Parts: sequence; structure tokens; C-alpha cells
Amino acid sequence: MSIERFHVGPRLSDMAVHNGTIYLAGQVADDTSQDMEGQTRQILATIDKLLAEAGSDKTRILSTTIYVTDMADFPAMNAAWDAWVVRGATPPRATVEAQLAKPAYKVEIQVIAAMA
Repeated sequence: MSIERFHVGPRLSDMAVHNGTIYLAGQVADDTSQDMEGQTRQILATIDKLLAEAGSDKTRILSTTIYVTDMADFPAMNAAWDAWVVRGATPPRATVEAQLAKPAYKVEIQVIAAMA
């Protein structure tokens, strides 16, 4: 089986597709001046775009891991998540407090999804 990689850089690819499964790298906000809710909305929009590029969408998400830098911001992240996720298609999810690659990042989201 072949592996298709998207947006390949020197260190990582944004996405890989193999055997009907889409693997997204951890996504972070482009505009880190935003608060937790704003960064989360940006990331979710990027996830929508990447999944569409692979021929899928958020209703096909199999698993999500969310990394937040401060659990005090958990409700703000959830506000953006709850507005985005499709009722009846909410994926399994884990949320972990973690130190991220840059101090300006408040949240990072990684997704595994099925092809449509």
C-alpha cells in the first residue's frame, strides 16, 4: 500500500494518507496573538481544510488528541470545539496539558480520520 503525503516539509508533513486513513500532524494556530478560543478556531478551520483536501470531513474523525498549555483554558477551548463539532458525530477525544514547541502556542490538535 502506498502512502500519500501532503505539504511535505524538511521536518514533517501536515498530513499522510494510508489505507483509507488520514493522519494529521499536530496543528497549531498561525496567529498566536489570539486567545485560547481564537487559536482553537483557527486550528479547527485548518483541520477542515486538510480533511477536505484528502476527500474527507470532520464527521469522519476517528480520534482526536488535544494538547493545551493550561487546563484553566479548557473551557475556552471547549467553547470553540463545541461550536465546531457535529452533534452525533463527536469523535473519541483526549485532552492533555502539555508544554508546546513555542510559548505562544496555547493549543495543538492532532486528528486521525477515515476517508469519505
